[in-house]
Amino acid sequence: MKRWPAITSFILFIALCVSVAYWTMLLIQPKPRAIRAAPPPAQMAPQLSAAAALLGGTVQAKVSNNFKLTGIIVSEPLAESLALIAADGKPARPFRLQAEIQPGVHIQEVQRSYVLLEQNGEITRLELPVTNK
Repeated sequence: MKRWPAITSFILFIALCVSVAYWTMLLIQPKPRAIRAAPPPAQMAPQLSAAAALLGGTVQAKVSNNFKLTGIIVSEPLAESLALIAADGKPARPFRLQAEIQPGVHIQEVQRSYVLLEQNGEITRLELPVTNK
């Protein structure tokens, strides 16, 4: 029975150490960071030919002689895609979706192998030239 005060003191000392360690860890821990939601996936613009086929029609696209498609840079948001187009024999320049190439001529759609131009209400299709390597 002479050891009860020593055992009690030891248990209380351990409890005091645990309590001090717990409160110290709470005080020195960094603030929690805010969690942001992942950005929504980019939606691809529907192809004009797919929409026309769905409604029972076909895309009436004629081939243009004034413009030459020399390259296409497709990005995930299609609005940021670029088409390299040479107009009237001039050097090719990059154009974005809905950009005006010449007065009355706008880029309507950019795909991997072709570009659709809107010229005075008519749709013109520019094909990317095929290279054989």
